[in-house]
Amino acid sequence: MSAAAARRRKQLAAKAAAAGQDPITSKMDSLLATEDLDESTAYEALQLAQSQVRKCVIAGDYKKATEAYGNDVLVKLLGKGKASVASQLLTLLVQVLNETHTACDEDWVEKIQNLSELNLKAIKGIESANGVEFQRLMRLHAKFLKSALAWSNALGNIRFGSLELHKLLADQLWEMSESQAENEDASTGEQSEEDPGADDYSKTGLQSEAITHYALAEDVDTIIVKLSVLPAPTDEETAQRHTCLPCAREGLLTRSILLLLSVENIRDAYKLLTSYLSTIEKRDIEDMKKSYMSKTDGKAPPHPVFLAMLVEICGKNIKTGPLFNWAMKSFNAELGKMYKPDVLKVYTNNIGKVYFNIQPPPSMMATLENMMGMMGGAGGMGGGGGINPAMMQAMMGGMGGGM
Repeated sequence: MSAAAARRRKQLAAKAAAAGQDPITSKMDSLLATEDLDESTAYEALQLAQSQVRKCVIAGDYKKATEAYGNDVLVKLLGKGKASVASQLLTLLVQVLNETHTACDEDWVEKIQNLSELNLKAIKGIESANGVEFQRLMRLHAKFLKSALAWSNALGNIRFGSLELHKLLADQLWEMSESQAENEDASTGEQSEEDPGADDYSKTGLQSEAITHYALAEDVDTIIVKLSVLPAPTDEETAQRHTCLPCAREGLLTRSILLLLSVENIRDAYKLLTSYLSTIEKRDIEDMKKSYMSKTDGKAPPHPVFLAMLVEICGKNIKTGPLFNWAMKSFNAELGKMYKPDVLKVYTNNIGKVYFNIQPPPSMMATLENMMGMMGGAGGMGGGGGINPAMMQAMMGGMGGGM
């Protein structure tokens, strides 16, 4: 430690003593004020901050615990580039926000956004020097944002959690996907981690999770931007009975729209589909409609046609339930080849439940309730019926205008 830093620390300690400040806080502040903060000094300050957080929680001073010893200390640590040390306090901060039932309001959302920006800046400062540590910290940052989002869902007033935090997490996951190569696990739609409950850090997994949070953030414009840079489907990906995943662009589009419809956001589902068809899709809609109805052209049913039918069906009334059943049956094999088809099955079951009072199979009920409960969703139940060919033909014929 330099002589100047030592003098500064003594000055701060004397000032704190004169003001009657807690000696632990005084020492923590003096450590954080060190001009060239090294890892050991930063870690010592972290330990003091953590002890003060817990002390304040026990004393019932929740504001001081979360703000003075949580947020404010993190701002200082991250401002000095100490992302690795700060990651522990970020985790503790969200835990305490939950434990103390601190409400997720605009002020706290802004604090989380600021901490996220500072943390990413600190993490990227080490990217060129230590690639392994960079990847580890990027994953920890994603976990912090997921935890913060879960807190906003539990203690905020926005259904499914803060839109801003969904957007932060989506941006983080998509950025991670851009540096992640596809692997064998991703090609089969399985997770790349040995633990089946672990996060999937394959390119497919990261993109799928990112697009989910963009949809929940109601950020259709960003979804279109992300899809626009992805390649068009290949002959292999559109072949009838193909064994590979559908192309990423169509798979992510379908995932987004199914989720939006599932959470009853038909407005953004329609906006996303029409924007996609007008700015990204180059194939002729009439040709795709003919292909969808053909059983002999050797092609899998086109995603845009299925989605166009589904959005229009959901925009009508409960009497179109039989048409919904037909659409799902005609596209079921394609959905089964997508990444995590069981998740998509939850979406489609909830669509049937919400729009058409079609009760999911008993085996799916618990899964549906659990998954939609995590997102804050709910819906009604009922029955179904058979398909009217005239209804189906009218629907296909009417797709060319609005879509």
